[in-house]
Order: sequence, then C-alpha cells, then structure tokens
Amino acid sequence: MSSIKFFSLSNGLHVAIEPMSDVRSAGVSLLLPAGSALEPDDLQGLGAMWSELLLRGAGDLDSKEQADAFDALGISRSVDARTLFVSITMRAMGSRLDGGLELLAAMVRQPRFDAGSIEPTRELALQSLASLADDPRERCALKAREHHLREPINRSGYGSEQTLRAISREDVAGWWERLARPDGSILAIAGDVDPDAISRRLESLFADWSGSAGEVVIDPQGVRGNHHEEDQSNQVQIDVLHDAPADAHEDSVLEATVQSVLSGGMSGRLFTEVREKRGLCYSVHSGYSPSKEFGTVSAYVGTTPERAQESLDVLLAEMARINEKRDVTEEEFARAIVGMKSRVVFSGESTGARASSIAGDIHRRGQPRTLAEIAEQIDGVTLERVVEYLGRREAGRLTIQTLGPAGLEVAG
Repeated sequence: MSSIKFFSLSNGLHVAIEPMSDVRSAGVSLLLPAGSALEPDDLQGLGAMWSELLLRGAGDLDSKEQADAFDALGISRSVDARTLFVSITMRAMGSRLDGGLELLAAMVRQPRFDAGSIEPTRELALQSLASLADDPRERCALKAREHHLREPINRSGYGSEQTLRAISREDVAGWWERLARPDGSILAIAGDVDPDAISRRLESLFADWSGSAGEVVIDPQGVRGNHHEEDQSNQVQIDVLHDAPADAHEDSVLEATVQSVLSGGMSGRLFTEVREKRGLCYSVHSGYSPSKEFGTVSAYVGTTPERAQESLDVLLAEMARINEKRDVTEEEFARAIVGMKSRVVFSGESTGARASSIAGDIHRRGQPRTLAEIAEQIDGVTLERVVEYLGRREAGRLTIQTLGPAGLEVAG
C-alpha cells in the first residue's frame, strides 16, 4: 500500500515523498510562490521571463553547461509561470535523481540571469504575447478570467508590451530573490525513491535557504456579467464561468461528478445536446477548477457566427436544467464515476503526474492524498448525494464572454 512521507524543513519548505515500487522513474514538482499575482503592477510578465531564464544557467554552469548536465543525467525539465506559483518539474530515472536535485537547487537558489540572455528572453515573451492575436480561443478564455475574478488573481501571466519592455536584469534577479523563498514553497517527489535518503539530501541542499514571499489576498468576486470582444473571423468563441466549491470542501467531489455528467467525453450532455443533436458547434465542453479558497466552472463553445446565438442559448439551458431538474440518470451517474476512477488510475501511472498532483493537494488541501484515498472519496459518491447537491448548488453571478464578429443576446 502506498504511503506518503510528508514533512517540512526547518525553513518552512513543505516536502512530500511517495515511493512507488512498480516504477523506475521519479517525478519532481516544485511550487515557488512567485506567480503572476505577486508581480508588481508595472513589471507584469516577470514569470514569463523566469520560465525561460531559469533554464539558461545556474551556479557555476552557463546555459549550455546546465543543459548538458541535465541531458547527461537523462532528466526532462520544464518551468511554468502560474497565477500563484512558478512551477518547476523534472522527471528522471530514480537512480539519477540525486544529481537532478542538486541541479534543481542551483536553479532555484543561484540562477545566473546572464545579461546576454535578457534580451532574447524578452523577445520570446513579446512573441508569446503577440501570438495571442492568432489564438482567439486563448484570448476569450483570458478575457473571461479577467472579468470573472479580481486583481491580482485574474492576470494572464503574459504581461503587456509596456511592462515586458520595462523589465531590467536587476528586476529579474531582484524579484526572484525576493519571491523564490522556502516558506510557502512545496516540493513533491514520487517514484523510485528512498524517502529517508531523499529527506537527508534535501536537508543538505536547502537547509540554509530561508525567507518568505508573503501571501496574496484572494478575492474571486470580479465584475462578471456579459462581455464581448469584436474579432472579424468566421468563428465565435463563448466562455461561461460560474462559482463552485473550493477543493477541500466536501462538495468538491460532487461538483466533479456533475461536470463528468455534463462533459464526460462524447457521451456527456453538452456534447450530445449542443453538438450531436443540433450540430451547432465544432467544440463544446465544461470543466471544474477548484483552488484553495474557491472553485470555478468554465463551459466553452466554439462555433460559427450563424450558430452562435443558438449555441449559447442551448449551453445556458443545459447548465440550468441539471440544477433545476436534477435529472441525472443511473446510466449517466455510473458513466461519470467510471470516468473519474479511470482518470485516477491513469494519473497513477505517471510519476510526473503524481508529483504534480501531490503538490497541488498540499497547496489546496493542506496535505497530500494517496491514490487509494482519492479513489475512496469517489467511491463514497452516490446518485442520491449528487441529486441532493444539485438542489442546493449555487453558481453565483455568471460571467459570459464572447469573441467574434458580433455580440450575443443573453436572456434575463
């Protein structure tokens, strides 16, 4: 039976290590409290630059030497800037993880931020920002988030041309030094590892690292309402957002079940009603994103201008019907549970996915869960519980964001 060693170093770094006896790889997920919500208003986009610069040299190793060192150990790695965290992930053979942790520590604590890398990185960030012009789906999602939530947790993470051009090397290095601190950081490791040996190694690598980045004030109540952005194309993007339970709330698993009924693949209600029966769109789905303080459901339709109004009408009607009718069938419920259990099993087959899941649990719930504990929570869901939840489910004020040639009408 799997068990997770969960503890904190003396400097506040939360650590979770899950040995997995049937694998030879190890996954690592490190969350550092340096996300876009913590960036200064006039320097938004720092995370976009850190995502590149952290992989361009650390400690005694320049960019090429660092890449060669990782590759010599066969370690895949990535850096991703998020709302609250900068995420660093690695995957390696368990036997080579020790060397990878040393490289990780240098990346976090001694990034070089070489002057010669600043301008190329800035240009890459500017190109990513400019690429949004050719990605209406992403633009619509970012606009919906901007209206649904409140500053600073509604930021896109891309920054703006003005803020990206204002960022200096001193800003890059100084703000990383200020935010990338152990108190509030989370490190999760899963796979072919010895928890005791890894614990001792982490103490030697991180024991003299100290400090805290502080906390972000979370207020999910943005302006919300109905919004349209004109885009002269032959497509229309539609996003509908509403409130949902926080991850640790007892209703979280019930909301996940409802979403599996609505959008559990080609048999889900939204796909059936919006796409299959009426042929209104090329894509439709919804999803549930729970965080520590709140949750959000986001439903999406991609369609044509001629079918956009009906697509929105049917989407809203189906989202309302499941609450009002509470008519989840035995077949829909069984299919939803099977889908949820399958996703748990599949996630357990990847050490990288397990490490990321454990780190997310620690942030959102305060402690990690084993796969058995997650499966047990799903097994505890009954159709009666889902129907009862639907009777008291509160969506709050909706955010409806459209992007296309013309705005759409919203009844009521």
